[in-house]
Amino acid sequence: MTAGDALTPIYRDTRDLTPFGPVQLRTAVRDLADGVGGILQSVLGVRNQAFLSVDGNVPRLKMLSGKTAKAVHEAIFGARQPERLIALARTYPTWAGLCYLMAGLLAYKHGGYLRASELLQRGLSIRNGDDANQYATVYLARVVTRVEVAERVEVPVLFSEEAVFLALAHCLRETGQQEAALQTSAQLPPSLPAALARCSAAFALGRDKQVVIWTEGLLNSDDLSAALLLIRARALRRLGARTKSEETLGEVLRRRKTDMMLRNDAMTDRAFLLLDNGMKSLNPRDWLRGRPAELETFEVIRKDVEERRLWEQEWEKLDGE
Repeated sequence: MTAGDALTPIYRDTRDLTPFGPVQLRTAVRDLADGVGGILQSVLGVRNQAFLSVDGNVPRLKMLSGKTAKAVHEAIFGARQPERLIALARTYPTWAGLCYLMAGLLAYKHGGYLRASELLQRGLSIRNGDDANQYATVYLARVVTRVEVAERVEVPVLFSEEAVFLALAHCLRETGQQEAALQTSAQLPPSLPAALARCSAAFALGRDKQVVIWTEGLLNSDDLSAALLLIRARALRRLGARTKSEETLGEVLRRRKTDMMLRNDAMTDRAFLLLDNGMKSLNPRDWLRGRPAELETFEVIRKDVEERRLWEQEWEKLDGE
C-alpha cells in the first residue's frame, strides 16, 4: 500500500505510551529566547547545545562494558560533530548502523539536512549486531530529538523509530524530496505527529483529497490536532469546499487554549476565505454565469424584433404599389 492509498484517518494512536513530548510552536520571539538561553547556558557551564540532547543526565556506562561500547558511548554523548561517529561506524561493522543513525541525528540537530538524510538512510540500511541493539535499548532511551513535523511545529521525540523516521522525513522535505518524505512518514505507527508530517508532505504535493480523507472526524483536542486541522482547512479551500473549510477553521478557534500562533493562522485563513468569496461576487464574469437562459431569451427576442421590422418594411412596399 502506498502513502496515497489509505482511506481512513491516520492519526488514531491506540498505544498507552508514546515517545513524544509536548508540542513546541516556533515564533520569532521564542527563537530569540532560545538563542539567549543558549548563551546563558554556555556562560553557566551547562551542557553545550552542540551535543545530542538528553532528558536528564547522561547515563553512566557500566564498568564491565567492552572497548567498543565505551568508544561508541563517548562519541554519542561527547561528540560535537558527526565525523567521530562516522569513523567508528567504519571501524566496527556490527555497530555501524547505530553509529550512522546517531551521526545523522547529530547532523539534524545542527541543521545539516542533506547530510543528515544521507546518514540516517545509511544507518537504516545496515543491520546492527546484538551488542549494539542491547546498548541502544539500555543507554539511548533518554536521547531527545526535536523534530519539525510541520512548518513552525516541533515535537521532542525520544530515541525510537519515530525519532529517526520523522527526522528523516523533515530532512527530505527541506531538500525538496516531498514524495520521499511522504513515503517515509507513511511507515510510522498512527500518531498525531506522524499524521502532521504526512499531511504536510501530501499538501505540498497537492494531494488535497488524501489530506481530507486522512483527517476526517478530527477534533481540536490539543495544539497538534489544531495544526493538522489548519492543513485540512487549506486543503478543503483548494478543493473549493469553502463552507467545510470555514467549519474546520471554526473548530481550530473553538478551543480557547489553542496556541495563539495557530489561532492567528486560523483567523488569517478565514479572512482569505472571505476575500475569495468577495472576489467571486465582484468579478463581472461571475455575474454572467448561472444566467445562460436569460441571455438566450434575449437573443431570441432581438432576432424576432429584427425580423418583424423587415417584414413591416416589405409590407409597406406592397401597400405603396
